[in-house]
Amino acid sequence: MSGVKVTALGSLSKLLKRLWAVPARPCSLAACSRKNIRNAALHPLWQSPLTIPGGTRQSPINIQWRDSVYDPFLKPLKISYDPTTCLHIWNNGYSFLVEFDDSTDRSTIIGGPLENQYRLKQFHFHWGAINDWGSEHTVDCKFYPAELHLVHWNAVEYPSFEEAVMEGNGLAVIGVFLKLGARHEGLQTLVDALPAVRHKDTVIEFDVFDPSCLIPSCPDYWTYAGSLTTPPLTESVTWIIKKKPIEVDEDQLEAFRTLLFTSHGEEERRMVDNFRPLQPLMNRTVRSSFRPQLGP
Repeated sequence: MSGVKVTALGSLSKLLKRLWAVPARPCSLAACSRKNIRNAALHPLWQSPLTIPGGTRQSPINIQWRDSVYDPFLKPLKISYDPTTCLHIWNNGYSFLVEFDDSTDRSTIIGGPLENQYRLKQFHFHWGAINDWGSEHTVDCKFYPAELHLVHWNAVEYPSFEEAVMEGNGLAVIGVFLKLGARHEGLQTLVDALPAVRHKDTVIEFDVFDPSCLIPSCPDYWTYAGSLTTPPLTESVTWIIKKKPIEVDEDQLEAFRTLLFTSHGEEERRMVDNFRPLQPLMNRTVRSSFRPQLGP
């Protein structure tokens, strides 16, 4: 299994040169100073100055709460995950992925802004070196310490995940913010397994896990048309960003930071700040399933 993953990493490395340019954002002197500190240690995956020509719906973005547009026609999101479809955990060199059997419709989402049913492929996290940043998306310029992404693909219209990645309605990603608070018992099962995938390219079996325990019960969400935040950065994602974060404790976040970007035998480099910088909203609209004035 690990041999297959090494091949996948080889393909990934070929795509690193296609990274989207990171445009400058206006900010105060203090904010710029913090941004420079935050971005200084980014993994090379997110540092390239090269562009994708014609990109108009790149991710992540800053969500302006009051500027989001309430859409009364947005449906509730229906999530149905089969814990037995969970397969393994893989350290792919920029995060750890929990991957699922997506050969049938046993773990799916439907509703929300989606016209079709989508199958769960994998989930992963992005996090910072410290708790002041780490999430990819922001809300009113606020960062969270980490962000969960549950990646699904449109198996109704496309025969494979690889083909869905290249199409405008191919993927649906649920984003969940993590904030510092109480220990999360569901997450702890995953945290306990992380020492076994500390190094890049390590894979372990990890079965019978229900990721719905990581999704907040509050049904409210934002949605917009965007892209993958890692190569190939294709503009194929319907983003569904949950309004409410989940709570995790300091020890659980620190467990993420014990992972390594590097393989066995290489000089160790901690896996932190594995997020892509913010991208311009351009002409897109962020819709909400709730009335913005009802927010905090």
